[in-house]
Amino acid sequence: MTGAPSPLRVVVADDQASVREGLVLLLGALPDIEVVASAADGAQALELVAEHRPDAILLDLRMPVLDGIEATRRLTAEHPSVAVVVLTTYADDGSVLDALRAGARSYLTKDADRTDIARALHAAAGGLSVMDPRVQAALLAAASAPAAPPAGGAGPSADAAHPGTLPSHTALPDGLTQREAEILTLIARGLNNPEIAAALVLSGHTVKTHINRIFAKTGSRDRTAAVAYARRHQLD
Repeated sequence: MTGAPSPLRVVVADDQASVREGLVLLLGALPDIEVVASAADGAQALELVAEHRPDAILLDLRMPVLDGIEATRRLTAEHPSVAVVVLTTYADDGSVLDALRAGARSYLTKDADRTDIARALHAAAGGLSVMDPRVQAALLAAASAPAAPPAGGAGPSADAAHPGTLPSHTALPDGLTQREAEILTLIARGLNNPEIAAALVLSGHTVKTHINRIFAKTGSRDRTAAVAYARRHQLD
């Protein structure tokens, strides 16, 4: 007989003692999560991760000594097997994009309940991403914002008049599907795979599959070539 799976080992990092202690109690009461340590700042979080080697870390963005963005960047570089889940008050697109670019796998606001947090921790440890609905909305709005028109241009296009949508193309080149065109547009706007996945509410695997098909259809060897293709065909 095989025993029950080992609980997910987690470090909690938040500079507010009441929040930190509350999270430790909430998560520690779950049978499938073990909180192995808690940190009051980003520097302490790095030390505790190095000491305990957890499966995941739940951390705030705004912390003293070392903030959550820099802590995430260093955790990703020094402990790539540890999944970073952000739990913060901030859901603006700048904070979200900074965290994802630093290496965070999931991003939740402090409105999330214990079930949502536990689900995000398990998903992140398994290589998946979970985004708070407010975070998804912020990402999609940022991704869909039109680029600034070129100097001396004729003014905003029809798509720029509706910043809530990506460019719509009735006839797409080289057999691209509408979804592939959307992803190519986001690539051209500088988003990486986790940001695209969050913006379009797709899994990272699905995004990779679409990008491989985009490269094949457009004859692009890499993202730089894909961006050039998008600009030639006005898909950016």
